[in-house]
Amino acid sequence: MKGIELSRAFFETHGMPMLEERFSDVLPLLSVGLVGSGSECFGFDDGISRDHDFEAGFCIFLPDESIVDRKTEFALERAYSKLPSEFMGVSRPPLSPVGGNRHGVIRLADFLRERTGNESGHLSLGEWMTVPEQSLAEVTNGCIFFDGSGEFTKIRERLSYFPEDIRLKKLAGELLLMGQAGQYNYSRCILRGDVAAAQMAVFEFVKSAMHAVFIINKVYMPYYKWSFRAFSGLETLSELYLSLEHLISSDNSEDSVKRKKEEIEYISSSITDVLRKENLTCFSGGELEGHAYSVNERIGDSNIRNLHILCAT
Repeated sequence: MKGIELSRAFFETHGMPMLEERFSDVLPLLSVGLVGSGSECFGFDDGISRDHDFEAGFCIFLPDESIVDRKTEFALERAYSKLPSEFMGVSRPPLSPVGGNRHGVIRLADFLRERTGNESGHLSLGEWMTVPEQSLAEVTNGCIFFDGSGEFTKIRERLSYFPEDIRLKKLAGELLLMGQAGQYNYSRCILRGDVAAAQMAVFEFVKSAMHAVFIINKVYMPYYKWSFRAFSGLETLSELYLSLEHLISSDNSEDSVKRKKEEIEYISSSITDVLRKENLTCFSGGELEGHAYSVNERIGDSNIRNLHILCAT
């Protein structure tokens, strides 16, 4: 059973009855679910995941103290800690008294501030440009089992993906980096015999190519150790997975270099084909730099369009 399924079952079996019995007055103000950091929130957990931070737990999100006071928060914390310590064969470790818990009672404003720097979920232009993408993924992943007021659901919908102009700025930057690393610097490093630098160029190309594909799909790219797993499930261009994997896992022998150059061009042309179909570029050549600036020109807000092309990467 996946962690999120375990969490939902634990909530429905023990959590909701506890809340309905003891906290019916504030229940309409609460949100409950499994959201945040951890592979189980993305649905990526497996047998190895169970060696740390894996439990039958859930999050109870509270509004501001002016709505649900500290006394009620403390009572909720105590009630949550007294739920069964084991469920379906999975033990629940005790909550840390100094905070930092992934599950349990959490102020929604604290959760949002920790991940986005903004406790309301209304991000400014600067925040959209600079908030780490994996943090936005952690706000919008997982599942909400119960949302009394609907407020957290609204916030998650508002943060579900970048505004279009920010998306295009990020895409333009990644295309430029792809071109610099893959179409230009990789071959030059090989010619110089600098194999280490050549492989660094490949890593940079793969990282930017993956991010570009996530952006095309309008899906946040998660923490790097889950990025390939998430990539394989994307709707568009997930077939590039094997080529991307080969680029970073192969050596730079003469035969490998030839194949790598071919795969770099295959990946690049596959991405630009999609950009043309979606009318995001009008550049006719194969150089990714040209496509990067063409995408940048599609940005509607002149202030964003005129910022440095790499400002959002």
